[in-house]
Amino acid sequence: MPITVQDSVAVAPHIYRVLFENDRVRLLEVRMKPGDSSAMHTHPAYAIYPLSDAKATFTSPDGESVEVEMKAGETLWHEAESHAVENHGPSEARVILFELK
Repeated sequence: MPITVQDSVAVAPHIYRVLFENDRVRLLEVRMKPGDSSAMHTHPAYAIYPLSDAKATFTSPDGESVEVEMKAGETLWHEAESHAVENHGPSEARVILFELK
């Protein structure tokens, strides 16, 4: 069965909230409580700005998983990708996500 990827806000509205959107960029607030997870979804090229330290596992459509530790204030860049994500940290993960269109 093929995996269908969707928009993060449609897949997990309890985690992703649109703060701003125009024809060039979309700004999302991401809030994941410990143990929260999001089903497979897709992002265009994007930058992440963590507001808190976070530890999460990202799983790609082929099933490969990688654990990522993010530090508050450390900016990260990612090319377009699809993944599922789960917060494995002891506290809420708070991130601002900038998607390019």
